[in-house]
Amino acid sequence: MDIMNVNPTRMQMTKLKKQLVTAKRGHKMLKDKRDELMRQFIELVQENKRLREKVEKELEACSGHFVNASAVMSKKSLDSSLMASKQQTGVDVGSKNIMSVDVPVFSAVSQSPEKGDIYPYGFAFTSFELDDAVSSLNELMPDLIKLAEIEKSCELMAAEIERTRRRVNSLEHVMIPRYEATIKYIAMKLEENDRSSRTRLMKVKDMLLEKAHHYSQKKD
Repeated sequence: MDIMNVNPTRMQMTKLKKQLVTAKRGHKMLKDKRDELMRQFIELVQENKRLREKVEKELEACSGHFVNASAVMSKKSLDSSLMASKQQTGVDVGSKNIMSVDVPVFSAVSQSPEKGDIYPYGFAFTSFELDDAVSSLNELMPDLIKLAEIEKSCELMAAEIERTRRRVNSLEHVMIPRYEATIKYIAMKLEENDRSSRTRLMKVKDMLLEKAHHYSQKKD
């Protein structure tokens, strides 16, 4: 493991130890965030699967109604019946926060409160198959909008999970081991310097004793 390019001093080692504690605390918080994001992401994916299956069945039924309508009505009559809509549906876009991720909240907004306004035609010259098709499509819209909301939320949360995972791995496999290796290196250098200092002091002491009292001759 590469070590940091720092001066091997006690002050620097103390500073690195504090940074190591902070890095470990941040690593734990990010792991907890990643785990909670994964839990909520799995719940969203399961809801997305359930709702998608429901929407696909509803779309299939809606398509069947339109096929039946086209079988009993001419294309010109069918097209003219659907030309002028009495009701317009919009989407109100909001947001909510899930573990620091802003995910969208979509809701359908209709400009006409009248339920019968979903039919853009009179009933005298159209078939009941077309009524069923329009009605089923109208009932399908909230589920379609909800499905779009969930799929976008899954996309945003997946991106946040990936970013958090990279940060966790960076701290776990790069930053924390580098801090630990650098602290160990500084500790070894300080011990080496201490031994060298003691050795020099002992040599100086012996030289002073020899000079002052001829210690080495008396020892012989």
